[in-house]
Amino acid sequence: MTSSIYLHPVGLALGPQTESTGDGPGAIRLAGTMAYASRFALIVREEGKVTHRRIFGVSDAAEALAEPGGTLTREAEAQWTNLQKSHAPLQLGERTVRLDQPQIMGVLNVTPDSFSDGGEWLEKPDAGQAHAAAMVEAGASIIDIGGESTRPGSNPTFEGDEIERVVPAIEYCASMGAAISVDTRRAGVLEAALNANGSKGAHMVNDVSALRYDPRMLDLVASSKIPVVLMHAPGTGEDLHSMEGVSGGAYTDVVSDVFDTLYFQRAKAIAHGIAEDRIMIDPGIGFGKSLADNLALINALPLFHALGSPLLVGLSRKRMIGALSNEEPAHERLGGSIALATAAMNAGAHMLRVHDVAETVQARNVWRGLRDAALTDFSGLPGM
Repeated sequence: MTSSIYLHPVGLALGPQTESTGDGPGAIRLAGTMAYASRFALIVREEGKVTHRRIFGVSDAAEALAEPGGTLTREAEAQWTNLQKSHAPLQLGERTVRLDQPQIMGVLNVTPDSFSDGGEWLEKPDAGQAHAAAMVEAGASIIDIGGESTRPGSNPTFEGDEIERVVPAIEYCASMGAAISVDTRRAGVLEAALNANGSKGAHMVNDVSALRYDPRMLDLVASSKIPVVLMHAPGTGEDLHSMEGVSGGAYTDVVSDVFDTLYFQRAKAIAHGIAEDRIMIDPGIGFGKSLADNLALINALPLFHALGSPLLVGLSRKRMIGALSNEEPAHERLGGSIALATAAMNAGAHMLRVHDVAETVQARNVWRGLRDAALTDFSGLPGM
């Protein structure tokens, strides 16, 4: 039988000193971020069923990791190391994006049916440029430019149309010195994005298919030496939301299933020559997932640090916000977007992909102030 192991941080902490018992730090820093964890669940699954589970603290880690034995113990030890792994900054053109605090990626959709802007940024390039400039000024570290609609039920986009949409946006974003990500799953679009602006175009790629859709993408990303986001979506064809890529047409356990898929795609990318430090992962909230699936993944976000790559999360204006509230339309989901962004920051997300940059940056800055205060507060320790 096939066995898999998962190391879930289940008890988050404000800092190592808040959980200290006098025998050293009582919490570990998650993936070099400002989030900490003090309790963990080690779970073994065989054919989808849980066969072993142990809750442990930092001081009991060595004993707990050794319990499964053999290859499972070696994998558990690797995940334990990954949970504590600090990630190098992203070098995107002349911009350096540090990953020791949550960074903000601003969304610029240049599609005719975008739910966020109704196609304005495509139809009015000057408006799109002004919006991109406003996002950079508000604190977006990266502008993510997409020319394909990936929402449920959207019509397929032809590669030539996608190129015609994204290249002008890349050029005006490059003119303002922005760090640029192109949101595409097509190698032809990525080539055009890289060659835009006199071969000084896009600096990274955000592939919503985790490099599964276009067979040329793996080699192109490897040869280009650019950072790549591997996002989970179950569909393997045009429809990213289709469950055709999931065994049996349904998740056995959505958290472990998504984890396993990203584990495999990350390993495949590395085997094809993509440097480990140029890979980010995204669990793909809202892509081929029910409301219950999305909530389970958000609550389990700390687990994904065990993969060993920085974590990007896209939660902004998602349909789930309306489902949990009063079915508000996309442009009225700011409050829910901020709530979900805060949950992701608490889980140690390295980057948030958002539509409302200024508001999210403000929320991030306040969140960071709270974290800074907690990390420098030793008043509860003996002798202080």
